Amino acid sequence: MILIVNTTTDTSITDEIREALASGNALFSTAGAKSAGKDASSAASGFEIVEAGTMRISYCVGCNECWLKTPGICALKDDYEEILKKLIHADQMWLITETALGFVDHKGKNIIDRMIPLATMNLQFKGKQMRHIPRYKQRTDVGIIYRGDADRSFLERWNQRVTLNLHSHSLGVFPVTEKKEAIACMH
Repeated sequence: MILIVNTTTDTSITDEIREALASGNALFSTAGAKSAGKDASSAASGFEIVEAGTMRISYCVGCNECWLKTPGICALKDDYEEILKKLIHADQMWLITETALGFVDHKGKNIIDRMIPLATMNLQFKGKQMRHIPRYKQRTDVGIIYRGDADRSFLERWNQRVTLNLHSHSLGVFPVTEKKEAIACMH
């Protein structure tokens, strides 16, 4: 399942993505899906869009309750709980976010930071680096579509580090002007 989380209030972006995935039109890359070993119709049948622009999603307070007291469950009770429940079952998450100071804005950063219940507090070596041990077998690959000015190469490196820690893969970072390229990666 592809989970698309739009933290902006601009739903035209997700409307275009919904139309492209639902119709399986030329925006969706059949070749890209086949190279990943999937059928092009898999994106059309398995995606969900969450319009989070007006949702109340707090920042992670670092309380560690999702690791110690209530494993896998965030102690903060806000609208993120709905996203986390979907995220556990997603093959891909695409974050659509505004930018601030050349980086994802606070809403986008909150979504990424609050993914920590997907991991345990236990660590293991992966190569020569320490990484959290995943809580679930399901791994969610992460892609970012951003609107505004940003340092794309820095965002790409940051997303690669985030996904490395989650034992998943970066799907890439795309400005909203390249959303067709991002859609081609949704399979």
